[in-house]
Amino acid sequence: IKLSFFPAGFCSAVILTAARCFSAEYAVSTSAYSSPAKSLGDPGITPLSPSHIVKDSDADDAVEQLFLVVVAIDFGTTSSGYAYSFTKEPECIHVMRRWEGGDPGVSNQKTPTTILLTPERKFHSFGYAARDFYHDLDPTESKHWLYFEKFKMKLHTTGNLTMETDLTAANGKKVKALEIFAYALQFFKEQALKELSDQGGSDFENTEVRWVITVPAIWKQPAKQFMRQAAYKAGMASPENPEQLIIALEPEAASIYCRKLRLHQMIDLSSRAPVNGYSPSDTIGTGFTQAKEHVRRNRQSRTFLVENVIGEIWSELEEGDRYIVVDSGGGTVDMTVHQIRLPEGHLKELYKATGGPYGSLGVDYEFEKLLCKIFGEDFIEQFKIKRPAAWVDLMIAFESRKRAAAPDRTNPLNITLPFSFIDYYKKFRGHSVEHALRKSNVDFVKWSSQGMLRMSPDAMNALFKPTIDQIVQHLSDVFDKPEVTNVKFLFLVGGFAESPLLQQAVQSAFGSRCRVIIPQDVGLTILKGAVLFGLDPAVIKVRRSPLTYGVGVLNRFVEGKHPPEKLLIKDGTRWCTDVFDKFISADQSVALGETVTRSYTPAKPSQLVIVINIYSSEQDNVSFITESGVKKCGTLRLDLTGTDASVPNRREIKTLMQFGDTEIKAMAIDVATSKSVKVGIDFLNY
Repeated sequence: IKLSFFPAGFCSAVILTAARCFSAEYAVSTSAYSSPAKSLGDPGITPLSPSHIVKDSDADDAVEQLFLVVVAIDFGTTSSGYAYSFTKEPECIHVMRRWEGGDPGVSNQKTPTTILLTPERKFHSFGYAARDFYHDLDPTESKHWLYFEKFKMKLHTTGNLTMETDLTAANGKKVKALEIFAYALQFFKEQALKELSDQGGSDFENTEVRWVITVPAIWKQPAKQFMRQAAYKAGMASPENPEQLIIALEPEAASIYCRKLRLHQMIDLSSRAPVNGYSPSDTIGTGFTQAKEHVRRNRQSRTFLVENVIGEIWSELEEGDRYIVVDSGGGTVDMTVHQIRLPEGHLKELYKATGGPYGSLGVDYEFEKLLCKIFGEDFIEQFKIKRPAAWVDLMIAFESRKRAAAPDRTNPLNITLPFSFIDYYKKFRGHSVEHALRKSNVDFVKWSSQGMLRMSPDAMNALFKPTIDQIVQHLSDVFDKPEVTNVKFLFLVGGFAESPLLQQAVQSAFGSRCRVIIPQDVGLTILKGAVLFGLDPAVIKVRRSPLTYGVGVLNRFVEGKHPPEKLLIKDGTRWCTDVFDKFISADQSVALGETVTRSYTPAKPSQLVIVINIYSSEQDNVSFITESGVKKCGTLRLDLTGTDASVPNRREIKTLMQFGDTEIKAMAIDVATSKSVKVGIDFLNY
């Protein structure tokens, strides 16, 4: 039976309601009578009680042997990278080759998520190469080139994301987001295949690779589907072979890796004893820097060995113990609560993934607000448009100083202003940058005679405060949930977790409730975990649905129970319209491999397509699809072409959906012939 994949929330079920264009075309086979909807054009189908089948998914735990290697791409808001592991050597994770370029004060195995297109809109370069080339262009030329950075957040912030959604380049020109994402993924595909070919001495084929792409757990179905479509466009997989690509959820990937940690691979912020040979008298920041140095010295091989058993950290864990993973990246922070199931170390999600746009970009945004306060919003807006490459330069300078911020820092941080900033300001305002700083009411930021902004540590820490406060507040809310009691560990992962300010804030807020642990090489945790997930996608056995999903149906009208305005009389039968028939509730547990079944019958033997609307809600107790907060979120399409129409008049198409995965999977069967029916679900183009 052919599986069709469609990105959804964690384990979202699907809700089905007749689409207007086909509402008169079909009914649901549930009883002796058929739905009056087919003759009335009413968006309603008669109900069928859901049946859940739980299958043991251990049979397909290991990655199919058709793939020789698993390549994971951590597509981040600020930086990206890939890692891989051969299926015959799953304990070895190889992190990609070092990139050309790099920034002072920023040591990372990953490359900036920046992309450059030529004036003709053709792909030119990605990462450091894109940034450096763009920076070296003459300003008269650079305004014609299309430079994109931090564009991943668009998928999270766009409410009505479609295949037509645009991204805006630094020069203000628009390009289809799908094209940019596909270019980026194609770049990583080519880099990875080239490295694999160089290593093996012969050309490595795409068909031999299982690809894994990471996305935030809080992303909704459209964003996940968008990522899959971009990967298809990049040639990583295809709608005919969807199993070649797995969507991994970032905090889940981190969680999978953290289970394998040995004691020398982590920094325990709660520890009173020395960790990695550093005494507790060291500050958080210096201990972390030393640990990074230790990792850097051992990084020549770029190969990480993972325990094929549970790591030492679990020597303290017992069956049923809980821990929380906080993935703090550039754009989003999202968190997941897991429970360990021994002896295999399988994981169960205890509370639906939560989070928000509280990544380190928030600090950049505060810096931009500070510049607007000093130099005027009108000037900053003009400068970004007229001197886009210089603006990028300024933000690179800020990035390296941002990474030097620490709770105990006493000396000021200097941020170099590009010459064109100083020059353009003088032309724009008629007075100097130094004059603007003297006149502004901003304390703690002074002008240095070497052409730098001199920020006191307090001024820098103030830029972090709004973002860190939001993270701590969100974590407090999660800790207050009944499902999140008795958490033993908090793993802080992601690029932003390197910030000593964030580390200190999390430790002081939650150190008394649980042990706060940071894996070494924290920026690569998700990448390495995503490789492990690709090798064994069945490691997470139970997830939680982020939303309530249901189906709009017709029920027999019951006086006193149903509102009179929902009454519909057809052929003497009294029906209640718009009833929400729930498939799954928000935060409901769903096991991997669990299926929900619904059956549909075409109203006419000649009908070739059944299209059904999908609805969702954040609320648990939903009665009608017309209630506030219930919204249409997609369509399910059953393609009956190619099935045998010479079967009995009332053909039954049985649809089975699985919701315990990172994406929804569905299949359908023509019951009379036992032949599979093509199924598609769409959260982008409905």
